[in-house]
Amino acid sequence: MRGDLVRKLLARVLTTGLAVLAFLVVALTGATGWGLALAVAALAATAWERRVRPSADGLAETVLVAAGILVGYARRLDDGFDPALTATALVLLGLVLLVGPLRQAGALEIRAANLPVRTWTPVVAARLGDALLVLLAVVALAAALTLPAWTALVATLLVGAGCGAVALDLARRRFRPPAGGGPVGRALRRHQPEFVLHFSAPPGSEYQVTMWLPYLERIGRPFLVVLREPELLPAVAAATRAPVVLCPTLKALDEALVPSLRVAFYVNHGAKNAHLIRFNQLTHVQLHHGDSDKAPSANPVSAIFDKIFVAGQAAIDRYARAGVEIPADKFVVVGRPQVEAIEVRREPVTPPAHPTVLYTPTWTGHHADANYCSLPVAETLIRRLIDRGAVVILRAHPYTGKNPASARQLARLTELLAADRAKTGRPHLFGAAAARELTLTECVNRADALVSDVSGVISDWLYSGKPYAVTDTGADGEHFVERFPLAASGYVLRRDMSNVDEVLTDLLDADPKAAQRWAARTRYLGDFPADGYAEAFLSAARRELEPDWSVPGPRAAR
Repeated sequence: MRGDLVRKLLARVLTTGLAVLAFLVVALTGATGWGLALAVAALAATAWERRVRPSADGLAETVLVAAGILVGYARRLDDGFDPALTATALVLLGLVLLVGPLRQAGALEIRAANLPVRTWTPVVAARLGDALLVLLAVVALAAALTLPAWTALVATLLVGAGCGAVALDLARRRFRPPAGGGPVGRALRRHQPEFVLHFSAPPGSEYQVTMWLPYLERIGRPFLVVLREPELLPAVAAATRAPVVLCPTLKALDEALVPSLRVAFYVNHGAKNAHLIRFNQLTHVQLHHGDSDKAPSANPVSAIFDKIFVAGQAAIDRYARAGVEIPADKFVVVGRPQVEAIEVRREPVTPPAHPTVLYTPTWTGHHADANYCSLPVAETLIRRLIDRGAVVILRAHPYTGKNPASARQLARLTELLAADRAKTGRPHLFGAAAARELTLTECVNRADALVSDVSGVISDWLYSGKPYAVTDTGADGEHFVERFPLAASGYVLRRDMSNVDEVLTDLLDADPKAAQRWAARTRYLGDFPADGYAEAFLSAARRELEPDWSVPGPRAAR
């Protein structure tokens, strides 16, 4: 998104500009102290750039900064030829040239969490770049304090020893791999997992997999989670006791797929799913990470899976309506287990004087045809809710901050709610209080009504039986309900908010669509008893793991 691009460009300009400026000041002027200070600032900019752009290659800038620091150090000492400083320069040059390739090689190694195995090499390799920046800062400090050159040499040799150990272990793994596989593969064979959850997505998408982990654990069989992006590992590993394995390459994936595996589950249509689907001895099951009338929910790619677990008949109809032909026997209706803790309101209640309304704007999507975000017009809605004395829970999509315009619009809504809370004392919730301190289920249970964009939140809310409104942010007009049938049992807010008062009256007072909403609930979430609602999914998953499974033949070739 544009915000990420601006940050990346700013980081690049700062890193390059400060590195060049630091070298020029040290090399061409007598202001050595200022040059060393600028070099440290360039190192800080480099560290920030690596956070913003993990794949950034700052080799040229690092060489310039290192050269500037060494020139400044030589000027500070002013002792002519210094063997220790010369050795420091040679080792530093080797480190600057080697750290990047070693870090990249380490990033290709398999890593694991929640397994009784230590994979120190990839972890250390990932930190080598930071270690080099710290080392250069230490050398700059030694130069500024005019410490003997041997102090900088000792620090440089210590970092060099770490790089050498990483290089030797990576070379051993590459050219003399251990018989019977690496330590992660051996530990997984001892664990004997029966199924795997494969997950590939951009950073910040952890919610897609963490929503399923409690139910995968309730299946009662050993399993593992395979991730493809390193940024996801800490959050996912903290959310489960099951082994979590990072497989950045196909070779690493081969090591993780031990013979005891029978089933592979997926929660999205990530391109890297194809890396696992090629193993035809597994049964491949798509779970999705939500149920909605959005276009991606009828993705034709679903046809490549052996089974597609869906919440209700509406999901099957959605594929047919989109012209996606998938054999009926691939679909399994399992409900939406994540809604089991939502409190159901079966009887109408007297409208409260200060109703609690949950507002869940979605994000702008990757493409224009998937942009259902109502934030550009949401200020009118929030002001009307405040005028009616409502308590608002504002819970935005996790990706909202990826779009600068959406982030500004969300901040404006937050300001309005904060001001009203200070003025009236109404306990509006927003920011971290609504998005991180409370789960979606807790937000749903606190609210009397929902206003949402087209998203999976509506399907989850539908389980409660309470009224909801849907924003029409496109140009569909009277055809909106045809494209998004779930809106038929809700109240549709026009894109210009011209009918907001009428909709809020129906939503918070009259609620004429209560009966229609209960019929939609069965179509979208299945006809399962509230007690043990999640058992539909657990039973379906266990059927895929029946003990009559036979030992598979050779794995499919790449």
